[in-house]
Amino acid sequence: MLRVVEVRKAGEWAPPAADRVVLPYDARHRRRRALESERGLRFLLDRGEATLLRDGDGLVLQDGRIVVIEAAAERLLEITTDAPGLLIRLAWHLGNRHLPTEIYEDRLVIREDHVIADMMTALGGRVRPIEAPFNPEGGAYAHGH
Repeated sequence: MLRVVEVRKAGEWAPPAADRVVLPYDARHRRRRALESERGLRFLLDRGEATLLRDGDGLVLQDGRIVVIEAAAERLLEITTDAPGLLIRLAWHLGNRHLPTEIYEDRLVIREDHVIADMMTALGGRVRPIEAPFNPEGGAYAHGH
């Protein structure tokens, strides 16, 4: 089976890719996993430590081909408010619960969770369900991701 010899971050390699793999967030943080591309190419991701694969990252195979990672659309919650200071407070509450979060200037995005949605609403946020790829912040120990 072909193996991945390198992971190149999005923007650090030039398309076109030989193929793509579409994965949800939970399936993109792995150390070892057999993968199959959309066109049926089977290969093994086998890293020394768990790697967070981001949308647009390229997996370089032994034969030189690159397979691009695409983040699958997932059921998420978009959290907004009219008060920028309140958005910071809401972000703090999400971080205090160690929830993976996408952080934008005008909104926060988390995975669907009705308990957290109720909490965000009770704190003054507006919560709207969306379906989109999920690419949360990597955190302080994410080694560049």
